[in-house]
Amino acid sequence: MSVKIDSEDSKLDWIKWAVVAAIVGAAVYANSFFATESLLIRTIGILLAAGAAGWIAAQTVKGRTFVNFCLEARIEIRKVVWPSRQETTQTTIVVLIVIFIVALILWILDWGLNGIVSSVIG
Repeated sequence: MSVKIDSEDSKLDWIKWAVVAAIVGAAVYANSFFATESLLIRTIGILLAAGAAGWIAAQTVKGRTFVNFCLEARIEIRKVVWPSRQETTQTTIVVLIVIFIVALILWILDWGLNGIVSSVIG
């Protein structure tokens, strides 16, 4: 039974995406048409249009998949063990030292090769 409902929903998805495109297009046109109006009013209008378009897009199969992906990503990011301030500072210092050493090696190599090429060509 749910397979039939899903297939019917996916058939109507193109209509929902067309409505989303129409809302976005209307919002862009309205923003340029009302360019002389207050920026605050235009921003509120754009946010309302974006909210409506996002809500309609979330009702599609791909939209629901995206919403579920975002919710799962939020759960996964809570599992991350973030480094402490001290670890971050120490790692940053090590990276800066390595960058300085590599830059120094490249500068010496460039200086030496430049001397060799200059002596060869004259």
